[in-house]
Amino acid sequence: MVLTFEQLTKEERLDLSQIGLSLLLVVLARFCLGDTQLAVIVYIGAYLVAGFQIIVTAAKNIWQGDWFDENFLMTLATLGALLIKQYPEACAVMIFYRLGEFFQERAVAKSQRAITSLLDLRPDFARLAGQSEQIDPAQVKVGQVISVLPGERIPLDGIVTQGTAYLDTAALTGESKPRPVTVGQEVLSGMVVLSSSIELRVTKSFGQSTVSKLLDLVQNSSQQKAQTENFIRRFAKRYTPVVVLLALVLALLGPLVSGGPFQTWLYRACVFLVISCPCALVISIPLGFFGGIGAASRAGVLIKGSNYLEALTKVTTIVYDKTGTLTEGKFKVSQVLPVEPDQAEKLITLAALAEKDSPHPVAQAIVANFPGNIATYKVDQVEQLVGLGVKALYEGHTIFLGNACLMEKQKIAYQAVAAPQATVCYLAYDGVYLGAILVADELKKTTKQALANLKQLGIKQQLMLTGDNQQVATKVASELGIGVKSELLPQAKVAEVAKLKEQLSPTEKLAFVGDGLNDTPVLKQADIGIAMGALGSDAAIEAADIVLMNDELLTLTQAILIARKTKRIVWENISFALIIKALFLLLGLFGLTTMWVAVFADVGVTLLAVANALRLVLK
Repeated sequence: MVLTFEQLTKEERLDLSQIGLSLLLVVLARFCLGDTQLAVIVYIGAYLVAGFQIIVTAAKNIWQGDWFDENFLMTLATLGALLIKQYPEACAVMIFYRLGEFFQERAVAKSQRAITSLLDLRPDFARLAGQSEQIDPAQVKVGQVISVLPGERIPLDGIVTQGTAYLDTAALTGESKPRPVTVGQEVLSGMVVLSSSIELRVTKSFGQSTVSKLLDLVQNSSQQKAQTENFIRRFAKRYTPVVVLLALVLALLGPLVSGGPFQTWLYRACVFLVISCPCALVISIPLGFFGGIGAASRAGVLIKGSNYLEALTKVTTIVYDKTGTLTEGKFKVSQVLPVEPDQAEKLITLAALAEKDSPHPVAQAIVANFPGNIATYKVDQVEQLVGLGVKALYEGHTIFLGNACLMEKQKIAYQAVAAPQATVCYLAYDGVYLGAILVADELKKTTKQALANLKQLGIKQQLMLTGDNQQVATKVASELGIGVKSELLPQAKVAEVAKLKEQLSPTEKLAFVGDGLNDTPVLKQADIGIAMGALGSDAAIEAADIVLMNDELLTLTQAILIARKTKRIVWENISFALIIKALFLLLGLFGLTTMWVAVFADVGVTLLAVANALRLVLK
């Protein structure tokens, strides 16, 4: 696509106009005015037209205490060229430097548009059910019902209350295949309704919706800098003063050592300054990491900063939660085992009462198994016993529902159930054991392939940490061929992750993948916390450094590959820039290159480095 002058922004048009006018004045002075005083005046005019902005920026930076940047280098070098009456070359440096800056800025702007368009999801309006008026999504309250027509973007997270439709989830998950939804299913803001209108009950306010959180995370991702970025910034701050000092030494000591004229060595010093400008490193490296984050977003992986993208390349150990991470997290009651056959209905009812308000997948499966309307029952007190189960008070009677550890801790005699493929929930009523309910889960279809892919990528150790009982956990782990530690409370998971981190070398990183509220402490403890984004809890997503928006571990493989490609491109740019600059600095030192060549070398290296970085953005 050819870009016309009319499509440029006002600032871009001004830049090109100044560059064009300056170039025209140089041609006029060079080919029409000869060696006259008027030619010198025209050259100086051309220099000011192209370089005034750079000189002013350098002056402002010096006033603010930031002496040594590329603007200062270009100003110093070109003023030196004017001093020795190399007017065409002084103008050429400013013109080509400005032209290089123009293309660099357009490249960066294009990369930003390419990335931010991925999450250009903020809805413009919402529509209350039964009304045609469009309102600000921020005005919609939790619990209200809204309608969404075909082709419209869902403005707020909610549960479908009416209608069935196919949704385009690509912008959130990277998945191109439309997703069918029907009554009772959760939908997220940012998804697009494709086939028919639906109504949904809003479950989150606009500020807490998926779209708002994603936009906030993307906007803040650039604040978390990778080690390489920080290194280059520190390097540039030290490198530039050294270069200026070397140029000064070259100009002053060159004539004394060689006996050559001062003008020759001053010219070489100016060439030295132009070549040494660190633009290629300062611009292309952040752009490379930014491009990597954008490429990951397209794959359905949200990375909260380039430091986490870089850390992904060092991961050698991955620790997983089980439920909702390795398994579907869609539990169903597979068996009810009352002590007395006639107590089955009572067992089901009491279990549902205890779990009626819990967000845990196992609890929801137990409630869903209750045949009546659980909302008509009133439970006085509910206490979540993390890692054990739940305690509830119903009509003055105490219900304990949970794992074997809970029964033992309450000193309740119970009958152990062997069910390696299910979660066993034991229930006691006023201290009397009534029976057990078995809730089964299944492995995700892609889990085995994902873990195999990660092993092929060089992940040395994969381990599952879970609060589930030993039989279930061992069964799942053996099926996947990974290590396991079971029946762990959240604090025990944190301790296990801390032990694993101590076994790693300084260059190795540990990642933890989880989705639940109880995974939040471990996500923080790990070097990299990775949350399952579509079904995972808000707390887990907030605590994580990386979010898998489609809940698929296969995308973690893609994220690691993208991170490695990003790192490779970044170091290609670093190596290329330093080698080329070192070569031209040597040529300039011995007078084997000119300022014309120097500016082409500087701008050319920068543009090539930027183009290399854009391979990530524009793929």
